[in-house]
Amino acid sequence: MANIIEYLEWRGDIPFSVDGFNEVDNLILSELSYTDFGDIVPGPEEKKKISAREVCDRFFAIHSEEEIMAKKSTTKVAPFLLPYLAESRRFGKMQLLGYVNEVDKETQSQFSVVTFALEDGTNFVAFRGTDSTIVGWKEDFNMSFLYQTHGQMQAAAYLDRCFKRSRKKLRIGGHSKGGNFAVYAASFCHPTVQNKIIEVYSNDGPGFSDNVTESEGYKRILPKVISTIPEYSIVGMLLKNELNHRVVVSSQTGAMQHDLMSWEVMGNHMVYATGLSNSSIMLDQTLKRWIYGLEPEKREEFVNILFDTLQSTGAQTIDDLKNNKLEVINEITKSLSNLPADRQQAVKEVLIRFVFSGGETLAGNAGDLWSKTERFLKRHKIKLKE
Repeated sequence: MANIIEYLEWRGDIPFSVDGFNEVDNLILSELSYTDFGDIVPGPEEKKKISAREVCDRFFAIHSEEEIMAKKSTTKVAPFLLPYLAESRRFGKMQLLGYVNEVDKETQSQFSVVTFALEDGTNFVAFRGTDSTIVGWKEDFNMSFLYQTHGQMQAAAYLDRCFKRSRKKLRIGGHSKGGNFAVYAASFCHPTVQNKIIEVYSNDGPGFSDNVTESEGYKRILPKVISTIPEYSIVGMLLKNELNHRVVVSSQTGAMQHDLMSWEVMGNHMVYATGLSNSSIMLDQTLKRWIYGLEPEKREEFVNILFDTLQSTGAQTIDDLKNNKLEVINEITKSLSNLPADRQQAVKEVLIRFVFSGGETLAGNAGDLWSKTERFLKRHKIKLKE
């Protein structure tokens, strides 16, 4: 089944004037936000724009294939979308601006956002989310006990800073944590900015605590929020929200369905399933029973135990866990033996559903995408960094 690459190959010649912005366009720009645009795309203070073509040329002059493919992340393939976008009629005249990428090594947190100025006269603000790293997944789970995160507040401040005086209409989106940031920012930005928002896309993004869902800003923006989750959703089922989730079909299984590149599309829309998988429903029930019945400080303790156990295996990514299942089981058993019996059962039940739910490595998919990109680069005489 087709994904966003095939969409660009088959429908990239259709301008927005013929077929307006759609949910698949949202997936493309949300995925593209994972690209390292450092020293390429201007920041908010520069008040400048750069074309998609120039971004593509400059990116591949700085970054090599080996550097990109060496990253331990499913989102490492995001830059390979650039040549397709630059060549397409639909995105060829797109401009990028307002890039921010701030990393806090102490808290292992990251805030990143980029704005895409589209040919239809609107802006799409894409907040970067988490990838397949265990640290990144923990950042999503941390939202279960934090009143609000620094990244959420930065997201709302970004919208006010960049668009309070703008007349252009806005769409806002993101994947995973980025989807949460998109909804939060749209809820808590200044009313003059909120009134310019057409749609908000949360792509398998976690929910919120009660203080957010009960706020007036959240209630105002709720009708404009479009939430999509895969059949086996973990992150998108976290916490509380009032969203009506649409369930998309994924070419992956288990936790790897979180990857946007695996979401199936047909024409200008996604391919939808009839509902969540039984495994996702059971995991959601398990998380709600063991986590959300606890006070915030106990939730924090539980999340720390859960992810300390995962990291004790030496794994850095979800792929690492799935590729070394025997070692993972041994390490988890050792780590849990020091916990009280009731805690052992709680953590074990979540880990079993979280880690061993299936899923194949995306290395093959990444290689196939790179082969296509390499042919494109050669055809258009774009030189890679040696």
